[in-house]
Amino acid sequence: MTNVDMSTMVEPASLSIPSASATILVVDDTLANIGVLTDFLESQDFTVVVAQDGEEGLQRAQYVLPNLILLDVMMPGMDGFEMCRRLKKNEATRDIPVIFMTALTDTTNIVTGFDVGGIDYVTKPIEIEEVLVRIRTHLRLQEMQKQVSTQNAKLQQEVSTRVLAEQALQVESNKQHQLILQLQEAQNQLLQSEKMASLGQLAAGVAHEINNPIGFVSSNLNSLRQYVGVLFGLIDSYEKLLVQYPSTAPEIEQLKKHADMVFLKTDTDELMAESQDGLKRVKDIVQSLKDFSHRGVSEWVFADLHHGLDSTLNIVNNEIKYKASVVKKYGVLPPVKCIASQLNQVFMNLLVNAAHAIEKRGVITICTGTEGDQVWIKISDNGAGIPPENLTRIFDPFFTTKPIGSGTGLGLSLSYGIVSNHRGRIEVSSELNVGTSFTIHLPIDPLFVDVKED
Repeated sequence: MTNVDMSTMVEPASLSIPSASATILVVDDTLANIGVLTDFLESQDFTVVVAQDGEEGLQRAQYVLPNLILLDVMMPGMDGFEMCRRLKKNEATRDIPVIFMTALTDTTNIVTGFDVGGIDYVTKPIEIEEVLVRIRTHLRLQEMQKQVSTQNAKLQQEVSTRVLAEQALQVESNKQHQLILQLQEAQNQLLQSEKMASLGQLAAGVAHEINNPIGFVSSNLNSLRQYVGVLFGLIDSYEKLLVQYPSTAPEIEQLKKHADMVFLKTDTDELMAESQDGLKRVKDIVQSLKDFSHRGVSEWVFADLHHGLDSTLNIVNNEIKYKASVVKKYGVLPPVKCIASQLNQVFMNLLVNAAHAIEKRGVITICTGTEGDQVWIKISDNGAGIPPENLTRIFDPFFTTKPIGSGTGLGLSLSYGIVSNHRGRIEVSSELNVGTSFTIHLPIDPLFVDVKED
């Protein structure tokens, strides 16, 4: 039986109801106690539902879903502990806080009450103010738990959304990575196309340069064949006359005049000298072609840059000779550690560009020198010059001022990359209608530059 101490029914002014119109289920088998609790709780703006035994309490809890249950322990039939067990097994009612009302204050009963799912207990005789405080405290805790649950649900949703966003971002990142790889592959193909275009231009120039000396060597050899035929015929005639007619010296002399032996001897010497010179030019061109590209892509060696410049000039001679004269102002350069074939590619690009910048007839000047632990190569022309607005873009890939189909815009970009790979730099200065100068600065040993920067 539940006893209520009415002497303590003092309404605390400092406590506020945590949730408006909270519903309290009171389960007690004593009507007097139910009446007192109901009147008091309703005066505190609670909604009260009552039940007089455990079975009725389970039904009311299932139907009403109250915010809190005040449950008497000692009741006929189903006691409070058993009702609480069943409440906690029901998914609809398991989260409703239960406060036991009991006179059984021994440890065993208290532990049992908590084991079956109770959150608190009040002892009999009940002090109504204590009940009110405990109700408000647990309702406040319940409200906080709901807020935490709501926040957790929102947080979980945010986490799920963020996970989905990260997954989408990862997919996008993978796509971008694939696009970068495709772009790099395309750039490599374009660079290879640029190199092939350069080699095609190179081959055309070399073919032209080789055809000229081979042409006059072939012509001279034809003339020489005729001369030799005449000489052999003259010698045969000499031999016949000398055997048959020793006294025919005057006739022999006449034959010599007819054959013009003096001219034949002189011109034969000249033809042979020209042929040898032509063959030497062919040999030099072929050797220059070998020197231009004989280095492996990854082979770093100490090389003579003057030799590389001269080899490149021989290769591009067909591009330059009709447009400009070449003036060499070579200083004293030490061997430079580099990939020689790559630097030769840079020299070729700058020399060909210089020739293209000259409209009629001009001069291309090549100067070299040293400055501390670096060397420099300056290639200048007196051509049309570069507009100021283009100076900052000339090393960008695909940028070109040439007509469509006349250039890929990768020559200077490729040159810039090669010089940077050698830990050097390339500078440009230009003035319209005056000319352009490209200056390459290279360390003598790139590895030494890396050590100093570290």
